[in-house]
Amino acid sequence: MNGPVEQRPVAVISGGSRGLGLALVTDFLERGYRVETFSRTESAELAALRASHGPEALSWSAVDGTDAAGVEEFVRAAVRRRRRVDVLVNNAAVGLEGLLTLTPPAAIDAALRTNLTLPVLLTRACLKPMLARRDGVVINLSSINALRGQTGVAVYGAAKAALDGLTRGLAREVGPAGVRVVSVAPGYFDSEMTAGIGTDQRRRIVRRTPLGRLGSVEDVLGTVRFLTSPAASFITGQTIAVDGGYTC
Repeated sequence: MNGPVEQRPVAVISGGSRGLGLALVTDFLERGYRVETFSRTESAELAALRASHGPEALSWSAVDGTDAAGVEEFVRAAVRRRRRVDVLVNNAAVGLEGLLTLTPPAAIDAALRTNLTLPVLLTRACLKPMLARRDGVVINLSSINALRGQTGVAVYGAAKAALDGLTRGLAREVGPAGVRVVSVAPGYFDSEMTAGIGTDQRRRIVRRTPLGRLGSVEDVLGTVRFLTSPAASFITGQTIAVDGGYTC
């Protein structure tokens, strides 16, 4: 994407230090975006990206996603630097597995803060420059656990289902100002969160998936690319399952 640096679009991505978040940061950079991201700690891979692209293209901040004031200050600083926000990807999330009756309240609270409160607050802050420009896209990374119940992930699924509710309600709220809001609900794909899945469980998942395989990071990236492109300019308020047909 050519043009003066200050006119290049800006993507804000939460949890961009590793996994899908790092892949999203890389992909947006390759598409010519300037990227603002944060995480609790910086990975070696993200540090290398910053060194190769320079501060004009990529900026990282150490932010605890449960710190509301820290999240708001991160966005204020990003807007001061970039003067705009074109895309927000609410990617940061933590898994929480176990039967609800055996899950400590502190663990429930921490999961809800990261998986729901953080994206709500981050979206609230990023909407201000989007509404001022009457343009922008919010992508909420949801999960098929929001669409289909599964034992042991009730709290995680509840948070992601609430995120999909945010998508629908907010799409109506900000649509008249030209801002779109969409959820992407990945199915099972190779990632840090699925690394602990055993061989037998992996085989069962593949058997239940009509396309006969686990997803890949590229499957998710391709969907995000489409939803942030002009080709998707009439899509808002939807939850797009990227799951090989697992939930159909």
